[in-house]
Amino acid sequence: MHEMGIANSILEAVRTEMRRYPGSRPAKVGLRIGEMAAIDEASLRFCFEALASGTDLAGLELAIEVCQRRHRCCDCGSEFIVRDYDFRCPACESLASDCVSGDELELSYVELEDNEPSAVGAESSE
Repeated sequence: MHEMGIANSILEAVRTEMRRYPGSRPAKVGLRIGEMAAIDEASLRFCFEALASGTDLAGLELAIEVCQRRHRCCDCGSEFIVRDYDFRCPACESLASDCVSGDELELSYVELEDNEPSAVGAESSE
């Protein structure tokens, strides 16, 4: 199950980002996964939660955006979404195309929250 390795890599990337911003804690991490990346979303979520549980990253939210497979026609340059393995360009009917999206696996963002105490509600010294 390669989802365990991917989940571990995500958590390590979050820890690296945390070191860049001392005094903050991660709230959410975003991931972009192409539908052709051969990653099972449910397995990845399970592994992510299992690895984060009981650590400083427990409760970290994992947001996953699934990206559709897009191709660009080599003849007319149109971009289109591939459905049901139909690689024919809807504009010119050509079968010559290149994949431009749908196989990615990217860490897209890490949302951090300030761990500093809030001044809201504090008594004024004036």
